[in-house]
Amino acid sequence: MSALLRQIPANIPQDMRKIRIENSHLTELPRASFENVSALEYLWLNFNNITVMHIKSLEYLPALKELRLQGNKLSSVPWTAFQDTPALKILDLKHNRLDVLPEHALRYLPNLTYLDLSSNQLTVISRDVFYSWPVYQRSQRAEGQIEAISNAVLALHDNPWICDCRLRGFVQFIKSVGPPIILMNSYLTCSSPKFRAGKFFHEVELNSCMKPLTSALDTNLTVPVGLNVTLTCFVQASPSPAVWWTYALKLLRPFNVSVEPISEETVRSELLIPAARPVDAGNYTCTAANFLGNTSVTITLWVGAPWASTPAAGWAPIGPVEPGTHVEVRIAKQTVYGITLEWFAATAVAAEPGETWYTLLVGRYDAAQKDAIYIGPGVNTYSVTDLLPATKYEVCVAVRNQAPRKGQCVVFVTGSDVSQLEQREKLIHIIVIVCAMVLAVPAGMYACTAEARPGCLARCPGVCPRRRRGGQAQAAGSKESTLDSLPAGSEDRLCRPEGGHGGRRPPAREEPGKTRPPHRNSADLY
Repeated sequence: MSALLRQIPANIPQDMRKIRIENSHLTELPRASFENVSALEYLWLNFNNITVMHIKSLEYLPALKELRLQGNKLSSVPWTAFQDTPALKILDLKHNRLDVLPEHALRYLPNLTYLDLSSNQLTVISRDVFYSWPVYQRSQRAEGQIEAISNAVLALHDNPWICDCRLRGFVQFIKSVGPPIILMNSYLTCSSPKFRAGKFFHEVELNSCMKPLTSALDTNLTVPVGLNVTLTCFVQASPSPAVWWTYALKLLRPFNVSVEPISEETVRSELLIPAARPVDAGNYTCTAANFLGNTSVTITLWVGAPWASTPAAGWAPIGPVEPGTHVEVRIAKQTVYGITLEWFAATAVAAEPGETWYTLLVGRYDAAQKDAIYIGPGVNTYSVTDLLPATKYEVCVAVRNQAPRKGQCVVFVTGSDVSQLEQREKLIHIIVIVCAMVLAVPAGMYACTAEARPGCLARCPGVCPRRRRGGQAQAAGSKESTLDSLPAGSEDRLCRPEGGHGGRRPPAREEPGKTRPPHRNSADLY
């Protein structure tokens, strides 16, 4: 008792029948721990630190009747070890850390009359563990007969039982058990789930287990930009499943996910997406799993209106359409790698500028779908950068969730001479052809609006021809000189007379009577 033993002594006398080593420092029972004490009948090893028990630790102990291992740290027991102790009648394993009982755990304990598994960590157990116990089988065969069978005491209390479908058979066994099997404490209680915590086994009715079944009220949602979105899926399963959400094959952070039971076999899981943006659009998958398998449901989220160069047939705006809304778009600045757009919304309905939201659609001209960029209230400029060379682009600005209208798009083609583009940081050069704006960006980048600005024809009758003729007059020179000779400026200078632009020479005018070259359509530039 309370000795500093760290292993089983090797010099135990062979005729020893009882051994009691308690409150010591034993940490394991190695193979053939008592091979020299074959007459041993009682072995008490309570309140040590035993964590490991070898599968052959009880070898050469055929006469052992009582084994007590109370108060150790066993998380599992090699139940086949009891093949070497056929005479065992008492097995005390209380106050350990056992969390599993295999189906055939009691098969090798045919003469057991006392089994104490109380105060462990058992949560779920199959009734087959006891159905395969020889003591129980003998009691079933002798039912209704005069044959006397000795009683067996079974202690299973003070374990954290999870009272769900997995425990259904065991609960039925406990309710029906009777002599010769006697429960030391028949009032076994549930520890979980919460709505059954503290209830006695005889008070609960458990259903059969069921593979998860997932569903959603709406699997296709469209919401305005900036709105808080909650995606909801319902899961019917038993036992209660684990639920998680994924987006683009990535697991979503749990603090945006909530799971709560709404009935005994149904849970509701919600995913919160705060202030939805176009980049949040896509497929969100709710997956549920228990030990029977897993299933999932996918919810497709659309944020704002799908892009279309022109409103598609049958398309309806998602948000409220404001009658008379029109966006004036212009190119305010050009850098060596892109352009900066500036826009102003004109609407028949008076609205606070700080409450107007815009959707900017950017992409290749022939792309079926453009990248949508949401611009918050109070912002009316955006720079389009990192453009590919020799590529035709289209950029449109729309109010809220409306499809872009004519005149709200800018089309431009990037040049291919990157080295020149880096060397020459010039403003946008503008040629007006039939007042459809064609913008020549450095190193061969051209841009034009989808249609003429309102009032342009009225303001530009003298400017447009002069600039068109000026551009043709320089055709004999190099491409670079043709672009350099054009007046610099942004779109707001389209209709002002030419004049000093960085000291550049104004384009030469045609002589009177000189035949003008045939007009080239802007599409020819592409």
